[in-house]
Amino acid sequence: MSSKNLIILVSEPLAEAPMAWLKGIAQVVEGDSASQAFAANAPNATGLVVRTYTKVDRALLDRLPKLKVVGRAGVGVDNIDLDACAARGVVVVHTPDANTQAVVEYVVCLLADALRPRVFLDHALPLDQWEHARSEIVASRQMSELTLGILGCGRVGSRLAEVAQSIGFRVVFNDLLNVTPAKANSAIRVDAPTLFRESDIISIHIDGRPSNRDFVGAPFIGLMRSDVVVINTSRGMVLQSEALTLFLQANPKARAILDVHDPEPFTADNPLVKLPNAFLAPHLASRTETAMTNMSWVVRDVIEVAMGRSPRFPV
Repeated sequence: MSSKNLIILVSEPLAEAPMAWLKGIAQVVEGDSASQAFAANAPNATGLVVRTYTKVDRALLDRLPKLKVVGRAGVGVDNIDLDACAARGVVVVHTPDANTQAVVEYVVCLLADALRPRVFLDHALPLDQWEHARSEIVASRQMSELTLGILGCGRVGSRLAEVAQSIGFRVVFNDLLNVTPAKANSAIRVDAPTLFRESDIISIHIDGRPSNRDFVGAPFIGLMRSDVVVINTSRGMVLQSEALTLFLQANPKARAILDVHDPEPFTADNPLVKLPNAFLAPHLASRTETAMTNMSWVVRDVIEVAMGRSPRFPV
């Protein structure tokens, strides 16, 4: 079969270069799963490319009888029913290291925002105001005095451990898997209660498997320090909003910086929205042009599988 005969559905936007490449070798249909274009081409589609918000479940697969491959332009595949795909012989591919650097850079920026207050001047100041500005902008602690706890030491967690230790943090981590010291970049392994109890900053990097829903709930949240900084760039569903809300209300010096939410976008009734020590971002961690392009190149593996060849990054 010529690749030109392949129909590839793209349900969420991809970066320009990978999309142009895909359009050059296959028939590409763009539109979400509720669109007319998707419905019209679903019966004959060989491949499907998704990002974060398309749910590939049994109902969707039933609409795609000729599907051979699902490409996740990203890392996590919790929006894809892997068992249902396997039962139908549908191969799932992804881009496991495409956004590691972007997410780590983002977390480091959040750490700087939380720990190193800054001010910039747009006009000259007399000496007394200059000194006043300098006296107000004083960080209470240096990063080298703090413990960073990393929950989940996969690609992002281990890279963050390396960077954070270079900065000067004491780094501890917890992971359900047996992470080697080399992979953890010499971070100190501790059990989960110890991580929550000892860490000045907690950065969450566990995946969105169903068993991780509300993993960071009241039992762990109750162990946290009263001035902790909690950062979540993994999945919104792993952090129990109600328990976090109660903690932040009771501990005004604590801060939560949340890049991911459940659901997304978050709604007006989210209890964290109006808290002064909760900072909610619109899922930005992987939003660099480089990372988005890297993730979009999942289309290469989609074509490989569609043409009967072995992919580079199967799930």
